Amino acid sequence: MIRIPEKAGRILSMLHEAGYEAYVVGGCVRDSILGREPDDWDITTSARPEEIKRVFPRTIDTGIEHGTVTVRLLQESFEVTTYRIDGKYEDHRHPDNVTFTRSLEEDLKRRDFTVNAMAYNEEEGLVDLFDAVGDLRKKLVRSVGDPRARFGEDALRILRSFRFCARLGFSLEEGTRQAARELASSLSLVSPERIRTELEKLIVSPHPEELLNAYECGVTAVVLPEFDAEMAAFQNNAHHCLTVGEHTIETMKASPMNRILRWTMLLHDSGKPRVQTRTEDGVYHYHDHAAPGAEIAGSVLRRLRFDRQSERDITTLIRNHSLYPELSEEGVRRAVVQLSPRLFPLFLDVKRSDIRGQRREVQEEKLRYMDELERIYRKILDRGDCLSLKELAVHGDDLIALGIRRGKALGSILEALLDEVLSEPARNERAYLLGRAREIYGDL
Repeated sequence: MIRIPEKAGRILSMLHEAGYEAYVVGGCVRDSILGREPDDWDITTSARPEEIKRVFPRTIDTGIEHGTVTVRLLQESFEVTTYRIDGKYEDHRHPDNVTFTRSLEEDLKRRDFTVNAMAYNEEEGLVDLFDAVGDLRKKLVRSVGDPRARFGEDALRILRSFRFCARLGFSLEEGTRQAARELASSLSLVSPERIRTELEKLIVSPHPEELLNAYECGVTAVVLPEFDAEMAAFQNNAHHCLTVGEHTIETMKASPMNRILRWTMLLHDSGKPRVQTRTEDGVYHYHDHAAPGAEIAGSVLRRLRFDRQSERDITTLIRNHSLYPELSEEGVRRAVVQLSPRLFPLFLDVKRSDIRGQRREVQEEKLRYMDELERIYRKILDRGDCLSLKELAVHGDDLIALGIRRGKALGSILEALLDEVLSEPARNERAYLLGRAREIYGDL
């Protein structure tokens, strides 16, 4: 028995009462069987789009050309899609045409993987035409029918197969894996935005190490060649024994499942292959790799059409990931300003994750350092020390009132005042700072 939410059940009932077949379908059925809470409840039906719209008073034509109508029921939305048969995929991305059908079997046959091709309603129970339950028991992701045909229809399914493995903790069925390897190059036909979405779901999952399987099948060579360069970069020094790519995977596993953190860890050492040197005794060094890493990361993020704020956050964290602030209150305050108060907590996570991907012999001492760094940081926060220009006791308007009107002078004086306050937080008092502003302005 699958517990269908009341509103989704009401939609099924209304379609049944109108004389149509209707089932919940896809991921919600899979997740329910696995004992997980579904993200959403998709519904498939024999009713045509115009028939769906006659049954429900409030609908939105979200994808009506492909048979999808969004039904609004008591402030909640549900996608209701007509059974369909997809035409040829000449562009390896979208069907050239869609034919509506009254056959549930035909609709399920067009879906990507068996675990996503089950349907359920309370009257008939589970419809499992491809032994998806068997695959769930064996923890396998397997294509529906011929994997070459499924991947040929939409090349993104190749990356999706590894994403589902990462999300579910499953393995890719061997025939499906072989087809992914053979057709990996067709991912070059997929838009960067779609690649980004699937890649992000993979790395922000309980098993980001699935990226190694994507690498072995030639997938990352197409969608993230920078990772392949990391996998080819061997490390042999006091801090590392893994390749750069293997170290990267370990840091992602150690990182919280936050998208900014996971992308940062994925790309944090991307500059190492560029700066790698090797001594005569075979020891590898990667001096000053953070700056080129941030540059490479920026290029990757722009290629994948990231928003500007995410790009800035990730590249800032990468540029500073090798920073070890001085273990003093002033040293930590200055590090917070360098990273920004908003990003500094993420910086702490980046540092800990990076350490946990290194040799075990060096981790204990470095993690003790991190504990002390965080202790000092928490003390600074609890005391409410000034950590930014906006927290200064004086602002630009105050300086203008003193007669300081030159734009560059205003900025320079405020920066100088912040510098003093970072050294001695007690100086963040209005009277003192106005006096210092007059003195500094007089010296300009």
